[in-house]
Amino acid sequence: MTAFADTARAVTDRLRALFPPTPLQRNAYLSAKYGADIWLKREDLSPVRSYKIRGAFNAMQTARAADPDQRLFVCASAGNHAQGVAFNCAHFGVQGVVFMPVTTPAQKIDKTRAFGGEHVEIELVGDYFDETLKVAQAFCAERGGHFLAPFDDAQVIEGQASVGIEILDQIETPPDRVILPVGGGGLSAGMVRLFGALSPETRFTLVEPTGGPSLTEALRQGAPATVHPVDSFVDGASVARIGARNFEILRTVDAGDVLLAPEDRICTTMLDMLNVEGIVLEPAGALSLDVLPELAPQIAGQTVVCVTSGGNFDFERLPEVKERAQRHAGLKKYFVLRLPQRPGALKDFLGMLGPHDDIARFEYLKKSARNFGSVLIGIETDRAGNFDALFARMSQAGLVWRDITDDRTLAEFLV
Repeated sequence: MTAFADTARAVTDRLRALFPPTPLQRNAYLSAKYGADIWLKREDLSPVRSYKIRGAFNAMQTARAADPDQRLFVCASAGNHAQGVAFNCAHFGVQGVVFMPVTTPAQKIDKTRAFGGEHVEIELVGDYFDETLKVAQAFCAERGGHFLAPFDDAQVIEGQASVGIEILDQIETPPDRVILPVGGGGLSAGMVRLFGALSPETRFTLVEPTGGPSLTEALRQGAPATVHPVDSFVDGASVARIGARNFEILRTVDAGDVLLAPEDRICTTMLDMLNVEGIVLEPAGALSLDVLPELAPQIAGQTVVCVTSGGNFDFERLPEVKERAQRHAGLKKYFVLRLPQRPGALKDFLGMLGPHDDIARFEYLKKSARNFGSVLIGIETDRAGNFDALFARMSQAGLVWRDITDDRTLAEFLV
């Protein structure tokens, strides 16, 4: 073993005071679907439903060992890191101050408060995370606290590597491939470094959301670079800049082993796992499963471990997930129709709909001309090809329309 692997093993042993190993479960459905031996490392089943509890535990314990009088810990987070910190504050009996953006959903605030209890104070500051982070760091320096970084920290990286120690303990032979998500890089750096020492023949596939490709950009430029996430739906992995320490470990990763997952497609994966397997995953937690279709030819016959990194999903978001999944599958479209302003025009249009075409949205926008009006229409159907038939009938009738389903700017304002 290397020194890093020894440390990761020691951290794993100490974690047993907090919770038992998360399950490594063979998934028969995915194994049959892709012709591989596919296992899920269920980090969504940790006490805080994500792996973040591990890094927070190691960072906090290390800080307390160096300074037993340190009893104030501070972090900035709108999600899983906050909950991991809160849980550990209660475990160690120390005081934590968690700074969260004002826009943080109430569900996440309530869960953080529930995990920390009397040991945690929550401060809502700033509309955006960068503002929240600056205030948290200033408060920490002023009060002499210890700041707990979410990923760019040596102890956090060691703590997240405990996921890999457990995998190697739980499986008979090392896997051929490990697939895991990348956000700030704490989990991926820990896992890549650990397996490099204990199972160098294991190949990694790292997955980022299309809207936050911080590792992809860092590999392209040869150094961490700031990206501006265009879609923060995968909030657990949409990080603007990968950690510097994390990238020093990941810089040797082959760019071809870093895949981008479109946010709408991730929604189809989330729904598939929920409806077929009864597994609730947050968007970041579904990243490792989302790329299985494109990896299918490479993983056939292999033993593959997918890390399901989190299950903190707010079911109030379920309609959005369903909507985005339908769009990705081509089963729902929005378009602006130029409808003649005459009696019977709407009835004529309705007659063009097929037996499985349902109107999900209908809204007059305004009259674009004296004889015509613009209408926003949303249509759901059960087969993507039905839209080809509908649009053909509309063209034959001389109607003019614009499909805005994939027009992010127009859809944001109209839909």
